[in-house]
Amino acid sequence: MGRGLRRRSYALDETGRFAPEYANVYGVPFQFIGTQRPDTEALPPPPALLVESVPGREHLRITFPKLDGYRVEMPDDELSENLAEAPPFPIGPSTVPTWTALESIVGETELDADTEPGEIRPQAVAYRLVRQLLQANLAVLGDDTRPWLFPRLVAISRDWLDRRVELAPGYTYGHLLTSDELRAKAVEAIWNAVVIQIGNRRELLRPMIGRHDPTGSTGNVSFLTRKQAYETMKSEVSHVTLDGRGGNTWEQILALECELNDDVAAYVKNYRLGFTIPYVHAGKGHAYVPDFLLRLERKPYEPFDRTLIVEVSGSQKSPGPTIAKAETARNSWCVAVNNHGGFGRWGYVEIRDMNTAHAELIDAIAQLYDDSPIIGDPDLLDLATSGI
Repeated sequence: MGRGLRRRSYALDETGRFAPEYANVYGVPFQFIGTQRPDTEALPPPPALLVESVPGREHLRITFPKLDGYRVEMPDDELSENLAEAPPFPIGPSTVPTWTALESIVGETELDADTEPGEIRPQAVAYRLVRQLLQANLAVLGDDTRPWLFPRLVAISRDWLDRRVELAPGYTYGHLLTSDELRAKAVEAIWNAVVIQIGNRRELLRPMIGRHDPTGSTGNVSFLTRKQAYETMKSEVSHVTLDGRGGNTWEQILALECELNDDVAAYVKNYRLGFTIPYVHAGKGHAYVPDFLLRLERKPYEPFDRTLIVEVSGSQKSPGPTIAKAETARNSWCVAVNNHGGFGRWGYVEIRDMNTAHAELIDAIAQLYDDSPIIGDPDLLDLATSGI
């Protein structure tokens, strides 16, 4: 009886319904049930469609971080420089020793001629000076030299080399590395030019990126599906896989909008892509899978990408989880990733009415270009520390 209740085919007929199927059941008390034997065998299922990353469309690739969660960080006091009041630092015959006297307890004094530093780039000199500065001035406990300050201090050190160091003819920045005493004086001069702004700190939201699987992309997609699909042109993935029986009209409309919008450089339906947003609802952790990712055309003056996360048909879903998803996506995920700075600039929009989808998408793209609150709560963002 149980096997007879299972369908043999899920293929739809011309009316969009399943064809009737019958089972003959023998034995007490089923003899009285009339049955009609099917005239034909069950129809085979429709052929599966291969959805995959298309070779030659690598320029349409979209890369995204994979987050395990979020963490709150209290940053260090802000570092700046005051080189206008820093004294000049001469490098020449009066400051660089040409030989060193080595006196032993017994025997004659030996003279050790200092060697030329050779070709050393100013950036390499700045690295060496900052490494010593961190150890001498910023080490808190043991080997904790607070290495996250290294990039900012290198920039200050390089500025100091360019603006305050005076090179005599025949001398280079590399001479700072030939003498321990001269190097220590240079480190002290840089540290004296550093201004620490105390009391201007605030909590920052940072991403907890997966250690073993930190990023994903559209470059390794390959699966079979019997769902309705929409073929793409501006996506590295060959098709947009539509949800629901007979497809999803809202998703198809949005895909068409992406194809026709000149500001959209590439897009992808987030299906079997591995992009999720961790969120909490009713005290339990969940993984939110938004509908689309849109990478925008890069402005000539920007060295980073802008990516828009789009959710459609939000009004058709349960309001509680939907609100939690949208809030987390915009004010936790986007904020944390934007503060990180290594994945470009991200924004989030939820489209609830497909009658206004065209206007809403254009407005969301404009807001993302303008760094409007679509990228996250301004009180939680600190784009100055992100480097973009």
